[in-house]
Amino acid sequence: MLPILYSYRRCPYAMRARLAIYAADIAVEIREIVLSDKPTHMLQVSPKGTVPVLVLQMGQIIEQSLDIMWWSLQQNDPQDWLVGDFDRMQALIAENDTHFKQALDRYKYPERYPQMAQAKYRQQGEVFLQQLEVLLNKHDYLLKNTASLADMAIFPFVRQFAAVDSIWFQASNYTKLKIWLNNLVNSALFETVMKKQPAYLG
Repeated sequence: MLPILYSYRRCPYAMRARLAIYAADIAVEIREIVLSDKPTHMLQVSPKGTVPVLVLQMGQIIEQSLDIMWWSLQQNDPQDWLVGDFDRMQALIAENDTHFKQALDRYKYPERYPQMAQAKYRQQGEVFLQQLEVLLNKHDYLLKNTASLADMAIFPFVRQFAAVDSIWFQASNYTKLKIWLNNLVNSALFETVMKKQPAYLG
């Protein structure tokens, strides 16, 4: 019996979990959920009801995307994503998952957050984009010349931010960031993890 990964194709948290699992060459059964009809088994093992959720053979449940990434890469890290300054990786990911994610949500759904104009939320998110641009002026990737855990955990969220207004993003001055994002989005690994899966209705 394979480990089971409950996933949702377009969720950036699920994307990064799948990226690590595939990079580590771990065979799993992917169960693509329908948000309006979540599987009973998923809710039984993880009442929080959000993806990703990884169910291991011995019954262990891993409910957080970063924990899934970490577990996967501990099994096998052929691309050396964990090699480097791990404290800096963690700090960048934490900034992504807190302040940047908050700005992203407000920028993407401004009608839900009418306290400020959409452009203001974009400016809040740009604080992080500017930080990434500075790092990418030093290396091909965020912390070195090959991808690390930080790149793979962060880029699905930058991808989402860029897609809110792709014309604005392509016209922006984030030269290195656009190259970095384009390389990751068009990588064979990302294309593999984004292949459509049949909906799991169990």
